[in-house]
Amino acid sequence: MIDINLIRENRDLVKENIKKKFQDEKLPLVDEVYNLDIEYRECKNKGDNLRSEKNKLSASIGELMRNKKIDEANEVKEKVSSMQHEIEDLENREVELETKVKEIMMVIPNIIADDVPIGENDTKNVEEKVFGETKVPSYEIPYHADIMASFNGLDKDAAGRVSGNGFYYLMGDMARLHSAVLAYARDFMIDKGFTYCIPPYMIHSDAVDGVMSFAEKENMMYKIEGEDLYLIGTSEHSMIAKFKDQILKESDLPITMTSYSPCFRKEVGAHGIEERGIYRIHQFEKQEMVVLCKGEESDDWYNKMWNYSVELFRTLNIPVRKLVCCSGDLADLKYRSCDIEAWSPRQQKFFEVCSCSNLTDAQARRLQIRYKKEDGTKEFVHTLNNTVIAPPRMLIAFLENNYNEDGSIDIPEVLRPYMGGKAKIEKK
Repeated sequence: MIDINLIRENRDLVKENIKKKFQDEKLPLVDEVYNLDIEYRECKNKGDNLRSEKNKLSASIGELMRNKKIDEANEVKEKVSSMQHEIEDLENREVELETKVKEIMMVIPNIIADDVPIGENDTKNVEEKVFGETKVPSYEIPYHADIMASFNGLDKDAAGRVSGNGFYYLMGDMARLHSAVLAYARDFMIDKGFTYCIPPYMIHSDAVDGVMSFAEKENMMYKIEGEDLYLIGTSEHSMIAKFKDQILKESDLPITMTSYSPCFRKEVGAHGIEERGIYRIHQFEKQEMVVLCKGEESDDWYNKMWNYSVELFRTLNIPVRKLVCCSGDLADLKYRSCDIEAWSPRQQKFFEVCSCSNLTDAQARRLQIRYKKEDGTKEFVHTLNNTVIAPPRMLIAFLENNYNEDGSIDIPEVLRPYMGGKAKIEKK
């Protein structure tokens, strides 16, 4: 959510930003909220003046009564009573206007960075750099589900019978590999100075509304029937909401956390659920990185965070590239974002494995997360998030890039301590 002062002082900037995001249907909202805000402030000002005048008149009643001016006192009482009714009407209107303003402000997108590429959708995202050599072996690499099945490591048929499409069983070495990359990612981020966290996997609706747009909520989140609870789609949701309504100490910033959680997503939209593989599914596990910092530090943290992803994937022998997200591909709360995509030697193309975002103060403003400066003033923090590892999707890249002609899988040295010292997974 942007600062209402931007609407008050520079509507053209807000409208131009909406146009850059190709959301022209939202343009009328800017003028609408501008006019509602004027009415709200006028209503509040009139109410404040009436309350002040009523208090003065109320104070005069006692004096009039002591001076035996009964008729005058009764007239003042009637006037005070009439003013109280008017004040109550103004207060009701004030609440109504405040609610409408907030509802519209929650829909208007965050201001994007000046250097974000302008484009309507993800086809206009821009490749910035490739890290590592993108090799294609001379031998054929099977489909990832077939690689897993060759080790008796994947059963989607049974999961379909138990849970439906979009779920899976991982078993044996594939399940162990899944846990190993999560443990390695956890320790990798701890070594970078991040605090390890395990958050709640369900959160209240006000927390959901604080961390994501209404459209994202509708397309992603699973609602618990009969409860004000949602299953999280990523641990960023509960990790940012941890600081809801808090005033932090400036000396405590930056707050850097790496969190593990299962994630649950409806995956509503054009992509849909993958029938056979594990690329797009309803349930997965993820190690996340989350940062809360001062505004002037957020772009530096953004660069650190996506670089951590590159470093981690390169230690697993996986080439990656940084893909800068264009304006039309940015969710409404994002200031800038990039995807780290892994190389698929089987498909000979890259696919997304990490998404790094700077949301500036958009989430903090919704959740009222501020910090107190040394001079006593309070400012909203900036929030950032990035995927560390999200198996089983990242296992696709891992298996393809470490697959040998005989069907075995090489285990990179950094991962061996988490795989019982194994240097290779071989078919039994």
